Amino acid sequence: MSKTTEPSATVSAQSKRFSELLVSLKTAENIEQVISEMVSVTDAIGLANLQKEVSVVSAISEAAVDKTSVTVRQGACAFVEAVANKKGRVSCPYVLPMLGAVLDAYSDKQSVVQEAAKKACEAVLKHVEGVDVQFMLPILFEAMSNSKKWQGKEKALNILGSFVSIGPKEVAQHLPEIITHLTENMWSTKTQVQTAAFAAIKEIFKTVENGDIEQFMNDIISCIAKPEEVPETIYKLSSTTFIRPVDQPTLAVMVPLLERGLKERATVVLRQTSIIIGNMCKLVTNPEDAQHFLPKLMPGLNAIIENASNPELREVATKAKNVLIEVGAEGNEFVRDEAAIEKEIESLTGFIKSGLKGAKNGNVEDLCINFVCNLASTFIGLKNFEEAEWVKSIGPFVKLLTEENEKVTKEFLKKSVDLDISRKMENMKVEEDIGGVDLCNCEFSLAYGGMILLNNTKLRMKRGRRYGLLGHNGCGKSTLMRAIANGQLEGFPSKDELRSVYVAHELQASDSDMTVVEYILEDEFMKGSTAKEVEEFLLSMNFTHEICHKGVGSLSGGWKMKTQLARAMLLKADILLLDEPTNHLDVKNVAWLENYLNGLDDVTCMIVSHESKFLNTVCTDIIHYESRKLKIYHGNLTHFVSVKPEAKAYFELSASQIKFKFPEPGFLDGVKSRDKAILKMMKCAYKYPNAEKNTISNITVQCSLASRIAVIGPNGAGKSTIIKLLTGETIPTEGEVWKHPNLRFAYVAQHAFHHLEQHLDMTPNEYIQWRFQYGEDKELLSKATRKMTPEEEAELKKEVKYEGTKRVIDALLGRRKLKNSYEYEVKWVNMPMEENAWITREKLDTWGFQKLVQAFDDAEAARQGLYAKPLTQKNIEKHLIDFGLDPEFATHSRIRGLSGGQKVKVVIGAAMWMNPHIVVLDEPTNYLDRDSLGALAHAINEFQGGVIMISHNSEFTSSLCPTTWNVDKGVLSIDGVTDAGKGEKIEQKEQEETIDAFGNVTKVKSTKKLSRKELKAKEKAKKLKKKQGIAVSDSEDDDFDI
Repeated sequence: MSKTTEPSATVSAQSKRFSELLVSLKTAENIEQVISEMVSVTDAIGLANLQKEVSVVSAISEAAVDKTSVTVRQGACAFVEAVANKKGRVSCPYVLPMLGAVLDAYSDKQSVVQEAAKKACEAVLKHVEGVDVQFMLPILFEAMSNSKKWQGKEKALNILGSFVSIGPKEVAQHLPEIITHLTENMWSTKTQVQTAAFAAIKEIFKTVENGDIEQFMNDIISCIAKPEEVPETIYKLSSTTFIRPVDQPTLAVMVPLLERGLKERATVVLRQTSIIIGNMCKLVTNPEDAQHFLPKLMPGLNAIIENASNPELREVATKAKNVLIEVGAEGNEFVRDEAAIEKEIESLTGFIKSGLKGAKNGNVEDLCINFVCNLASTFIGLKNFEEAEWVKSIGPFVKLLTEENEKVTKEFLKKSVDLDISRKMENMKVEEDIGGVDLCNCEFSLAYGGMILLNNTKLRMKRGRRYGLLGHNGCGKSTLMRAIANGQLEGFPSKDELRSVYVAHELQASDSDMTVVEYILEDEFMKGSTAKEVEEFLLSMNFTHEICHKGVGSLSGGWKMKTQLARAMLLKADILLLDEPTNHLDVKNVAWLENYLNGLDDVTCMIVSHESKFLNTVCTDIIHYESRKLKIYHGNLTHFVSVKPEAKAYFELSASQIKFKFPEPGFLDGVKSRDKAILKMMKCAYKYPNAEKNTISNITVQCSLASRIAVIGPNGAGKSTIIKLLTGETIPTEGEVWKHPNLRFAYVAQHAFHHLEQHLDMTPNEYIQWRFQYGEDKELLSKATRKMTPEEEAELKKEVKYEGTKRVIDALLGRRKLKNSYEYEVKWVNMPMEENAWITREKLDTWGFQKLVQAFDDAEAARQGLYAKPLTQKNIEKHLIDFGLDPEFATHSRIRGLSGGQKVKVVIGAAMWMNPHIVVLDEPTNYLDRDSLGALAHAINEFQGGVIMISHNSEFTSSLCPTTWNVDKGVLSIDGVTDAGKGEKIEQKEQEETIDAFGNVTKVKSTKKLSRKELKAKEKAKKLKKKQGIAVSDSEDDDFDI
């Protein structure tokens, strides 16, 4: 018969006997015999029944501190030891609450009681597991309180420190309250307590597995006892680069220190603390952790922002505060603090009591139920809902209450899961159901590159609706769509139930050589379809036979988009995932796409786009990223902005708080005004290999430092071809392209990511170091104007006639100005250096050495561009900050993990490293959000060099470019203002200093010729110094303040 089903008469009789035995300890001559009988009674009716009848826990706890009898105190401790040894693990719900009294007995004046307490404590702790930590903490905290004696405190601290070895994760869940109680004891007047507290906190801090702060653990611990060390510790931490994810244990250790740092008076400490907060909190991975800890830092930051006199300090504190808000410190996440855990246990208690009442011979005993609910609460905190582990860990204790322990445990697990889910949903507003067929209704979290993008959010999509997906760059829009397309989203219907097709703005490099038909048939779901069927469908979508069999890589942006949409339709997509679909599309194709999407009644669309007009036309709903949650707003973009006015910033260029800054382009020989032509195309034409006719014809244009040119026209008209000719990507089949020999280009291609495709596992900083490591842009080497054909390489080895002899050119060693051109120092093969000759550019061109001259000019231009720009990590970081890319992403994140907008910033920043004179931007509005576009517009306005851009975004180009090149069917016409006669004079700024590869700074002597007035002033200064008795050289090169 189970102990839970003993007849009540037997239970009452045995309970009465237990009480008599306990009283008899006062006069007992043989304590061991009395304890043995007490254990036999306990074994006969069970601890649960004994607790209900005589409150055994209270009775033994009171006996352990009974001041009237040594034998009672000794016997109570001996009983705890005997029950723990006899019953083992299942005795924990009852012997653990007795542990507080046993710890009090450690300070007993009688050694026999102290020894009995020690044995009892050891017996109990043998059966303690990690999941018991939550239940035991209040007992230990009470034993460590100020009213207790030092012997019990010391032992409680030792026990607390030992928990790390049996339950590090469970300890980590409760670090804030543990640290608070340990801190109080670190200030104890008793040396033994202090020592135990320091030892315990060192063990407790081992639960923090953040390598960034490991080396500072001893300093942080020391600060707890010695607040005067806070400034020095903050200083040490400020030199650390935070790159690892910041979790709950890390925050529990750092936040108290940072709170103290924000209360210091020294400006330098306040500034360093704010910087640490900003850098560290960017890496917080869980919004729940953020809201638990980070609000404690808000008051200190607000005080600095409102009261600090130093504007730079206020700015740093404001940035740190913005980071806190961004990671969710002011969000509505559920915070699992002590109050929440109490409420959770209260709900769990109700669950299990109701389960026991319906179970066979259920015994509703509060102490055991409380223990079981604490174990369940611990599992919930650890997100552990494995049925086998619940049955193994909780089942034995449920067995003390009912024979149907496994059944009750499983029901209890189900109730606990429901509680966890309902808790998550408490702060989530119930979405209004607008009717229609649900395609998905799921809850999930989404992470990428170690960062949590979405946390326990809900997504509900209806058939035939078109959802615009909005959020700032880097929030995870493209990542969400890829996760849906790849079937990686928890709870989302499988591909067999729901077919989702991802339509991206970029094709894979491996697909570019396929024809359109081959590209579509490549998909695994197209097996069984024939090329003829695919082609017939494409023809119905206004494809031509020529385009059907054309390489995908050679298609214009518009036809690439149509190809991907056709593929999606052939795949019978239920959901179209459109990532920046209007990129590379002209106005006509955008209108076609709008009409096409609006006509899809049975297909659901999820769309990411920075084009506000497009979204407003096609979207029926908006999905918005808010504090790592997805919130759906019904209605188009206009309606969404009326409800959420701050979202207008996504679509307003002027609203940008970010600033880009382009570098100064530098001086060009012979260019005295900004409107002088430095780049020309003269009667140029180009025909692609195997094409029947020219792509462009008879193009004559020029550019200057003052140029602001928009290149517009329909897809396939030849805009990108003209740009490629200008930049040397290709060579014209007819006509000539001339550029100033020292001209430097920055070219950001239409498909910007092709610059980065081979370097995805580098950081942006490493990429720029690789690209410019030899002092020249490696991307220049791939241009057609630099590549040598076998015929041209053979041509370089030919003999030329010079001064009556035949010679072979070995290399070009130098260059110097010659009137309106240059002459080059030529080294001859098998001839000494003394025979080197200076030969004009025109002569070398006549001999056929244009590419050799071009290579030398490019190298010289690069050298001038990088005159005072060492290729160091710090310098590159500073450069990329000017393009909106923080060091966190520039130096500590791989390119593979960056968002589309961040990658474009890397491409633009790398292109601008050479201090170019002309910037060429092919579709610059692609990928960038409105903040970044506004910053780009500001940089273009302030830039002292020329800008040429291709864009279909008229809002962007019309505000920046007074000149327009209209390209249609390969013919170019010019509208607007030309550069001639409108450029201001250029004042050459001399280089004031140079920096070598080791960072050494050298002042450059000015070569500027002084005016007559300046010479007089210099002479006067020299005479004055001589009069004052100061030694003065007669050299004219000496510097004097004039």
